[in-house]
Amino acid sequence: MASIRELHTQLINKERSAVEITRVALERIQALEPKLHSFLCVTAERALEQAQQVDAKIAAGEEISILTGIPIGIKDNLCTKGIPTTCASRILENFVPPYESTVTQKLADAGAVMVGKTNLDEFAMGGSTENSAFKLTANPWDLSRVPGGSSGGSAAAVAAGECVVSLGSDTGGSIRQPASFCGVVGMKPTYGLVSRYGLVAFASSLDQIGPFARTVEDAAILLKAIAGYDSKDSTSLKVEIPDYTANLKPELPKGKLRIGVIKETFGEGLDSQVEEAVNKAIKQLKELGAEIQEISCPRFRYGLPSYYIIAPSEASANLARYDGVKYGYRAPDADNLISMYARTRATGFGTEVKRRIMIGTYTLSAGYYDAYYLKAQKIRTLIKEDFEKAFEKVDVLVCPTAPTTAFKAGEKTSDPLSMYLIDLMTIPANLAGLPGISIPCGFDNNGLPIGLQLISNVLREDQLFQVAYAYEQATSWKERSPQL
Repeated sequence: MASIRELHTQLINKERSAVEITRVALERIQALEPKLHSFLCVTAERALEQAQQVDAKIAAGEEISILTGIPIGIKDNLCTKGIPTTCASRILENFVPPYESTVTQKLADAGAVMVGKTNLDEFAMGGSTENSAFKLTANPWDLSRVPGGSSGGSAAAVAAGECVVSLGSDTGGSIRQPASFCGVVGMKPTYGLVSRYGLVAFASSLDQIGPFARTVEDAAILLKAIAGYDSKDSTSLKVEIPDYTANLKPELPKGKLRIGVIKETFGEGLDSQVEEAVNKAIKQLKELGAEIQEISCPRFRYGLPSYYIIAPSEASANLARYDGVKYGYRAPDADNLISMYARTRATGFGTEVKRRIMIGTYTLSAGYYDAYYLKAQKIRTLIKEDFEKAFEKVDVLVCPTAPTTAFKAGEKTSDPLSMYLIDLMTIPANLAGLPGISIPCGFDNNGLPIGLQLISNVLREDQLFQVAYAYEQATSWKERSPQL
């Protein structure tokens, strides 16, 4: 699949039509879905209608935006008017939203062509997409392995060429970690940069929508399109959105960009092949002109236990609305209201969602709030302070995206704690509200992708794209694709 800019050039030069480009994506989906399972819903008819409208505009001589006619996948926790939004949960299996999320509306206004809704861990709770109530998405590089999660469907779809770009949501690494596992670019923006209106809530103080792409430039183009203030989201930031592609150059400004290596992310628990690939990437950044220094974020590893108190606490409140009364699934044959609540939630929610609701309810209960939830919030503040001190010394931080490459399906399902450890490197950026990006930086001996994570200060996505692009252009990782 060509890049956004290449497809845009082909469209305006009338070398290819939007319908032709869309059909190629839909044919790819039809061919690969029996073994990949990236999509929960394929919107072929709507996609072709959108593409026909694009071709009519071009034929009439109208100007089109850079995203017009570009096939895109949407994670199925983003509301799409008239199209099912299930969150990969039985409790929302038949839910069709009466309204559109802000980000999908922006993409529709830009002329992007939605080819379908992608699979995820139920309510975005998981790190492997194995918690989906409907299907198990495979990793395009090795079908016996997971694509990561929770945005595994969106990552796998881009890696496999089923769409050019896609949207995911990142609460504790759910964009960056699957990007690492699937060998694509995945970006989590600054908290508040992208509207959450229409994103089905998991943990409201952590959730953020972001792009998946095959290249850094494509990710930058997509972020520019979805970012911006939204009055419908009370946490939305009133800031000017720059052109994130403006500073994409093959080299970094000599001696002007300081990169800090987070020392707490190396050592015990980090796969040796991941460590080797990341160290080579850091050496490459130095050759490109960056000044490299080691940085300590002492509370970095406390992010994991803090997150697994804060996120379930917020989830237990957010998911209280699914009670069988207003919308979604309702358990049959209930004797009374309390019985209906209990049966609906017991049969509608999956194991991991119920586990997190119970943890969250416990930590927010009388007698435990101070001991758990309040303490976790204090640690969150300390983690944020560590980042603030680090950014007094450097411009961008670097570390592995995940401690390992993609693991076998079923390998960690019986051990939730080992599954949670996969998010060790990504969670702190969410707790601090910082932007982070994962880019491919190598492959292990099994041919599985390895991700490099870059983290910058708030609203410095431009720096992340600048560093990521320079590294991408100096290496050949983006040229490799899974053989399906």
